Order: sequence, then structure tokens, then C-alpha cells
Amino acid sequence: MKYRTLGTLNWSVSASGFGCMRLPSRGLFRRVDWEESINLIRYGIDQGINYIDTAWMYHLGASEKIIGKALRDGYREKVFLVTKLPTFMVRRTEDFDTYLTKQLKRLQTDYLDAYLFHLLNRSQFLKLEKFDLIDKMEEAKERGLIKHIGFSFHDTLPVFKEIIDSYTWDLALIQYNYMDTGIQATYEGLKYAHERGIAVVIMEPIKGGKLANPPKEALEIMKKASTRRTPVDWALQFLWNQPEVAVVLSGMGSKKMVDENCRSADLSGTNSLSEEDNKIISELAEIYRKSILVQCTSCNYCMPCPAGVNIPENFAVLNNFAFTGKRGFWDMLIKRRYRKLAKSKKKVNKEHPNGNASICVKCGKCVEQCPQQINIPEELEKVDAILGRGKKISSFYSI
Repeated sequence: MKYRTLGTLNWSVSASGFGCMRLPSRGLFRRVDWEESINLIRYGIDQGINYIDTAWMYHLGASEKIIGKALRDGYREKVFLVTKLPTFMVRRTEDFDTYLTKQLKRLQTDYLDAYLFHLLNRSQFLKLEKFDLIDKMEEAKERGLIKHIGFSFHDTLPVFKEIIDSYTWDLALIQYNYMDTGIQATYEGLKYAHERGIAVVIMEPIKGGKLANPPKEALEIMKKASTRRTPVDWALQFLWNQPEVAVVLSGMGSKKMVDENCRSADLSGTNSLSEEDNKIISELAEIYRKSILVQCTSCNYCMPCPAGVNIPENFAVLNNFAFTGKRGFWDMLIKRRYRKLAKSKKKVNKEHPNGNASICVKCGKCVEQCPQQINIPEELEKVDAILGRGKKISSFYSI
């Protein structure tokens, strides 16, 4: 495992961090597998991973509890542990203490190495002043409950700079990969934070798994490269090549994924990519951008849907439909996947949403939670038109 500098903090951080939003799951409703997840987190730590990231809402609250069990028996002392205040759920100042107390209990620890304001955008940022949340963070730090203060971000570059300039932050967690250099915080924001001594942590390095499954055109480009890499390794090396990046979070669901990420980390280094490598990455980004219709990363912040729509699954089916560029057998399989989703209120399971796009009631609650700022009801209407009623993709998207 290679290690990097975590901003101005006194911590040598593993190049690869463990993001605990996508732990091993099983069964029809993809319930998190506690035993397998605990073993996997410990396995990752044994391989040298020392940065663990979670949040209140991950796996409907189970992620923090699982990590609490995984970090027993001396594992807590080996890692830099991070979780996040669910800022979007805060309605009064006192909520800060309520959530932090519960999260420390879930995680079975007396302190957090860092506590982040989760999902900051323009509206959530305004809450920090309204409810004196920065003061609450500093009080918790004085009491020894947290060591460092940061935020995770989902908005535009001007908002990012405003947040950066508002306080002396320790960490910033941003979405960044070779497709997303010009959206959200952007490359400019990455440099802006780094120049101020803030440790920049990367989420969605594989864009919700999309960069791991390239179309044929992208694979052909990779095959021609002088250096042979897997699709995931191309994405990770792009990030580790940049000195502004402190640590890259990956959601790992198996030991195989942990091993692959650790091997990639061993080969990483700043400014290590060649001119040819960078050219290939630029070409890959262009190919991917043409084939992804809805920029959903399956983060599940929009879930559960009150109407029972499985929002990420609907978008995944549509993107796969456009991604394959095929017809016949593949066309049939993808449409079948859509038809298997419930299309009536009687068949919907609201506890574990399984509905297709046709049952969306356009309540708009999902739009408020979406980090990608997708107009979800509008896009779901397109999903049903294409996959449910046979309309052409070109009627709605330029491809």
C-alpha cells in the first residue's frame, strides 16, 4: 500500500480508502450482509487501508453499526475514522448533539477522527449559520469527541469556493473522476482547496461503477495502450496521478475488489502518468460521456421513494440500454429487466422499493436529495417512454 499526506493533518493516509456506502449485500432486496461486511472491512485494514468513511444514512443506518463491530479488537486504533452529520435532516441546533451521540454509539468509539457536514450544497450550507453548526462542531472538538472538521460537497464551483472560504476546514470530500473534471467542484475546485492546505478526499472515482464496464469502443482504446491496465485501474491512476488528491474512496463489496484496489495503489504515484496515458484517459472520457444518458451514480440518496419506485435501478436499465448499442437479444434482456419492476401500486414494496418509472407520482422529494441535481421525475418519464412504451432514445436524448 502506498501512503500520501492527508492535507496539513498529521496522518499518513493510504492511497485507497474504504467507502462504506456499498458493503456486501444479498437477497432479493439487497440487504447488507453483516458478517461478510465486518470480515471485509477488517481484511481491507489488514492490507494497509487506514481511512474508513461512512455516514448516518448508508445502508439505512447499518453501515455505522457494522463498522462499530468491525473496529473492535484493536482495529479502531489502526484507522482514521470518518462519518458525517446528516445536515439535510437537521431542523434545530440541538439535532447536532442528538446525531453525534447516536453515531458515536453506533460506531462504538469515544471520538471521530473527522466529522463532516454531509451533502453540502447552497441550501444546506445556509443551515450552518442558521443553526450555529460550526460552533457545535468546535464545541465537540474541544470536548474531544471529534478531531477534525470537514464537509462533503454536491453543487457548483462558485458554491464550493464560497464554502472553502467560509471556514478553516481540515477536509473536503468531493465527487471527482476523469468524467467529472468539469462538474461540481471541478479540477479548479480541487486545486483551490489543496492550495489552502485542505485534505481533498475523492468519492465516486469509478462514477458509481460505470467506468468499470466500458463500451467496446473504450476497450479497444485501452488495448492499444503501451501500459496494460484494467478499466478500474485507469480510473484510479488518473486520480492518484494528481498531487492535490489525498485519498481515493472506493466502495468495495468483495475481497477481490480490495485486492485489486490495493494492487493499483501499490503502482500509484503523483505525476506518474505519461503523455500517452493522459491522452487515452481523455479519449475514454469522451466515449463514456456519449453513452450515459442519466448521470446517476446509484448513491441512493433519493431512496426510499414514497411511491415505491426503485429510482437507481430504473436509470441503470436505461443507461444499459443506451450503453450496449445493440439490439436483438440484448435489447430483449434489458427491456425484460425493466418489465420485472412492479408497475402497479398493488405490487409495489415501499419498504424495499421495486417499482418501475411508470408509478412515479412526481412528488419531487427525490430532487431535493439528489447530489447530481437530476430532475428525477422528468427523467423517469423518459425511462418509461423508452422502455415501457417503445419510444426511441433519440426522441429525448442527443446520442
